[in-house]
Amino acid sequence: MTAEDVFSEHRRLLFSIAYEITGSVADAEDVLQDSFVRWAGTDRATVDNPRAYVAQIVTRQALNSLRSARRRREEYVGPWLPEPVLTSPDASSEVELAESVSLAMLLVLETLSPVERAVFVMREVFGFDHARIAETVDRREDAVRQIAHRAREHVRARRRRFTPAGDETDRVVAEFMVAATSGDLDALLRLLAPDVVYIADGGGKVSAARVPVTGATRVARLFAGLVRRPLPDMSVETAPVGNMPGLLVYSGGKIDLVLQLEIDDGLITGVYVVRNPDKLAHFGAHPGPGEAI
Repeated sequence: MTAEDVFSEHRRLLFSIAYEITGSVADAEDVLQDSFVRWAGTDRATVDNPRAYVAQIVTRQALNSLRSARRRREEYVGPWLPEPVLTSPDASSEVELAESVSLAMLLVLETLSPVERAVFVMREVFGFDHARIAETVDRREDAVRQIAHRAREHVRARRRRFTPAGDETDRVVAEFMVAATSGDLDALLRLLAPDVVYIADGGGKVSAARVPVTGATRVARLFAGLVRRPLPDMSVETAPVGNMPGLLVYSGGKIDLVLQLEIDDGLITGVYVVRNPDKLAHFGAHPGPGEAI
């Protein structure tokens, strides 16, 4: 097999590793490009396991990317959220369909150190052995075992419950769309958990709440207020985003924001909105009349 064939065969895996470590579609794509150059320059006759080898290259490059990104995020304006990705089978061929790409999981991974995050992703998500991980992150194997245990316990303690996108969430999403677009405060209050949190990422480039909004009453009033300032020529689609129920909101045929709903036991516990245009560049234009909801 050529270098291109190997990389193409494992691209879903490699993109998922890079995305879960960096939390950025753009950074993940850059990581894959750099990793392919390194892989193409490798003497493949000396490689006994191409899948593990290219995954190792991608993990190292993703770690470097994450360390640089962490410094940039210290100056980020307002809350930072991972770049949203579509996870419906017909909408994305690059992302593994698993809880690991959910926004809920990515937010927890953000609380790990870069090395802890890489170890967790390689071990818990993709099942690489400790020896391979140790070689990848340049640590002793016994140290990697400790890091893996610490990261696993950290994630377990902070992981929020949510219902993945599917039949169970369709009713909640449909009712939320009606309530949010009509400004029905009572209906919103029935759908929102008492401790619901609303987080918006505008990156300082577009209008968005600069701090999280918490509590059902405050979040309901926020949506009721947005109805009084509608986007021009607005259309909305439902789609699984990061394995969670999501809404794609278009204005004038262009993507304006992506909203993800965290739903637990029939109530919305989290609303996450990405408006930073840099994080929406990989979303296309509206697919056409008749397909919007």
